[in-house]
Amino acid sequence: MQLTLANHPVTYIKLGAPSRREEAVLIVDPAELRRVMLENESITSVDFDVVRPGERCRAGPIFDIIEPRAKEPGSGPDFPGILDAPTTAGMGTTHVLTGAAVSVLAEMSPDPFRSAIGRVLEMSGPVVEASDYASLRHLLVIPHTKPGLPRKAVEMAYRIAGIRVAVALARVAFKQLAESLHQFEPVGPAETGREGLPRVAYVGQIFSRQRKPAVDEPILYGANTDGMLPIMLHPDEWLDGAVVPSLHSWFGGTETYFYQNQPIILDLYRRHHAREINFVGTVATIAGSDNFDRERHCRAAANLVKWNLKADGAVLSKYGGVLPHADLAETARLLEGMGIRTAVMVSDVSRDRRVESALLFNVPEVDAIVYNGGNGTHWEIPHLDRIIAATPEFSDMLAGPMTVDASNIVGVTNQQGASRMRAVVY
Repeated sequence: MQLTLANHPVTYIKLGAPSRREEAVLIVDPAELRRVMLENESITSVDFDVVRPGERCRAGPIFDIIEPRAKEPGSGPDFPGILDAPTTAGMGTTHVLTGAAVSVLAEMSPDPFRSAIGRVLEMSGPVVEASDYASLRHLLVIPHTKPGLPRKAVEMAYRIAGIRVAVALARVAFKQLAESLHQFEPVGPAETGREGLPRVAYVGQIFSRQRKPAVDEPILYGANTDGMLPIMLHPDEWLDGAVVPSLHSWFGGTETYFYQNQPIILDLYRRHHAREINFVGTVATIAGSDNFDRERHCRAAANLVKWNLKADGAVLSKYGGVLPHADLAETARLLEGMGIRTAVMVSDVSRDRRVESALLFNVPEVDAIVYNGGNGTHWEIPHLDRIIAATPEFSDMLAGPMTVDASNIVGVTNQQGASRMRAVVY
């Protein structure tokens, strides 16, 4: 298995017809994309807008952000299990419009009990230093769904719409010469020529059973993880559409763009290319709903790392929420007992900024901990005249001025490495 990314930079997006890429300018035909989206009967109409870095504007609530990518014909399906048959991702060539993003706006707050405004895309002011998304050019997709639909049906319509638009946009690059090609070096437990290098695996949670997924919710190859045991995935599968966020993605900062650019996997690849480590593979797992689930998942994940990947070390990250901390710690404890050194990434959701509140496990063997918190951080953001929202009510709510927490700005908090936040004890 080997994935090649054909990169086509985008420095400017504008609406026009037909959709095409001229040098680094992406021209988007709204009528063409509208036809793609209205194939979904849950969507009655759709609006589009464009925002650029440094522009004094604000958009929200953000449901998802997707990097425009499309598989070269003959290289396999786009988002297998969602847009096509669930065949293996991560092979062949994928065309990428780097510097661009498709951002889907919601007609409702993802969780009104926690935040009335949901997550907001901020393109100007001091907040932009904390979010990588502020440096991208965004095509905003604003679907309007049939009234009276169940919440899960609306969220599914958003998910499919965003992915379809992202794929359709990236296909304009098929006949263009890529500015650069990124071919990932082979990885796996059987790869040779790296004797003497530490064998390192990644264990990543992709869902937590403290929440119930929808029956048709796509998370792993179009399935909802119900009954799932830990499974080995090639790193390229994560990067190429096998994994997408849960519909609960508001918590923990997992946008589709995050999985397409999964930072832990990319950093392990970087170290693999530099011959610092031997990256032997990954395990995708979920956090259990009770002690029985936890014991089963953690032992199965640890056994895959030990006996199948034959790793010397492992990097572990958790899904959003508090309960997944326990699964993270127990998996790491089991691995340490097997002689496998571990490093875990954690983030608490306490807002009192006290070290004691962040202490969610205390396992002596698990002593290499990377903390990427920052949920207690907040900003005062100003009034802006340009607000892009799915409803007039949200336009009024987002106009400002107001105080926002880090979790309200999309791209600031992320529990799996895609964050600029750092914790300092002082």
